[in-house]
Amino acid sequence: MIAPFIDVAWLEIHRDEVVLADVRWYMDGRSGRAGFEGGHLPGAVFVDLDTALTAHLDPAIGGRHPLPEPDDFAAAMAALGIGDDDTVIAYDDAGGVIAGRLIWMLRATGHEAALLDGGVGAWRRELASGPGARRSELGDTDRDPAQFAAREWPSERIVDIDEVAAISADPASTALLIDARQRERFEGEPDEVDPQAGHIPGAYSVSCRENLDADGRLLPLADLRARFEFPAATEVISYCGSGVTACHNLLAMEQVGLGPGRLFPGSWSQWSRDPDRSVQTGVEPTRPTG
Repeated sequence: MIAPFIDVAWLEIHRDEVVLADVRWYMDGRSGRAGFEGGHLPGAVFVDLDTALTAHLDPAIGGRHPLPEPDDFAAAMAALGIGDDDTVIAYDDAGGVIAGRLIWMLRATGHEAALLDGGVGAWRRELASGPGARRSELGDTDRDPAQFAAREWPSERIVDIDEVAAISADPASTALLIDARQRERFEGEPDEVDPQAGHIPGAYSVSCRENLDADGRLLPLADLRARFEFPAATEVISYCGSGVTACHNLLAMEQVGLGPGRLFPGSWSQWSRDPDRSVQTGVEPTRPTG
């Protein structure tokens, strides 16, 4: 399978062999579609996170961005012209921390997909502008509808809230929880999107944005690997605010050869809405070394 991240030089060689997907989305309410229309890689389809990559559930049940049902995800991809045999290269303007959700979903279901390292800012040629020829709530595309078969989310790649709670409560567990949000949110700085501040007890702060350098590119592989080395862990579970940016950590782990890890899709947005779940604030515990 293709590596989770590719650079722009690779893309320029293989441009005619892949489908480009623009997955811009902003927590502050700005329009990802407007960003796409203002300038995107030529031929890219716009994929709407909120509709194409998310189930529409009560956040207390599944968090703010729960995984869609397999049939719904397949229908969204097909409608955007992404087929079973396509290789998808996704990007955003945030170092891939949003677009990583689509790439994780595709890779988890056995499809060839990767993030463009550096995102739209890495593209060295002229950008296209305007909407795709076909617009829907799922996104914009100039591609004809395709065939995309529904595949179940693999149980070995995801965990639910009860499994996370069991890991959190067990001091002898060798499964580790990592939190991809900014450190200030992990430590307990309030925000306007979730009802409680803090983190899941026992979790470690591994902010996905710290996987990137000042230009929004991946850190050197040795530095990146050091962020995810937990020698005593038998598995690593990534979560974030709503199961989106957590995917960037999982893809980074794969990039440096540390395995795929597992995703908690409900993430903090589900955990913090459940009054029966414990909440922790402050800095992370000392990392285990053996």
